[in-house]
Formats: sequence, structure tokens, C-alpha cells
Amino acid sequence: MSRAVQITFDCHDPIRQATFWAAALGYVIPGPPGVRLGADDDPFAAWQEFIKSLGMGTKPEEFRAAIEDPQGRGPRVFFQIVPEDKTVKNRVHLDVRAAPGLQGDERMTALEDECQSLLDLGAQRLERCDPSPPMEAGFIVMADPEGNEFCLD
Repeated sequence: MSRAVQITFDCHDPIRQATFWAAALGYVIPGPPGVRLGADDDPFAAWQEFIKSLGMGTKPEEFRAAIEDPQGRGPRVFFQIVPEDKTVKNRVHLDVRAAPGLQGDERMTALEDECQSLLDLGAQRLERCDPSPPMEAGFIVMADPEGNEFCLD
């Protein structure tokens, strides 16, 4: 039997990371249990109110965030604060499938368009690998706002 997984990011700013990755993956930031969020509601403010309603407080260093696939297919992604900085290349990274089924110039144009959108959200562009059939379809290596590498594939 297969098991569901959650992907966890260690970071300094869970809200910024959750906001970036929700946009990058087409995910949503869920509200607290039993709270229905409107389209313009701030999910982070809703969580703060929910925690406060429980008679608890949250210190800034304790705040966490999560994002979820609105269709329920992809894994939940969780962001937790850690004190240390990222110091070396990731040993595991995400491949964001931004051009499924596309090839050649059409594929690379779609990847470049997505790359620009993510740059506007705070990502960094690190490297482009052009297609080299039959083994490589082409991809763009990027880093999220805290320097975690990922590929647009």
C-alpha cells in the first residue's frame, strides 16, 4: 500500500515561502479547522485569530504555514522556522512540471514564461539547460526566495 507524503521546508519566513510556493504550484493556503475563508480573506490572519480564540499565543519563531493542492492530488507542503541558514545545495529538490507534453522551442518558451512569473514572485534564475534529444528535454534551474533550488521541467 502506498503512503501519502508531506514535503517540509526548513526556512526563516514560512509566510513568504508558503505564499511563493502556493503561487508556483497552483496550491492554496488552507484556513484553520472549521473556518471557511472567502476569496479575499487572509489565511494567515485567520490562523492567528483561530490560535488566539483557543486562548493560546504564537511567538513569531513558532509560526508555521502549509499549502495544499486544491484538487487533493499533490502532497501537502509544510514550512517551519529554523534558526540556521541554508548553506549548501539541496540534496532533494522539486521539479515543477510547467511544460508537460511540450517539446523543443515551444517547451522552452513555456518554461521561460513560467520562469519570468516566478522571478516576479521572488525566485532567482540559476541555469538553463537546453534540449538535447533524446536524453534531455530541457529545463531551467531556479531558487525560491530562501535559496532552495528547484527545476522548471
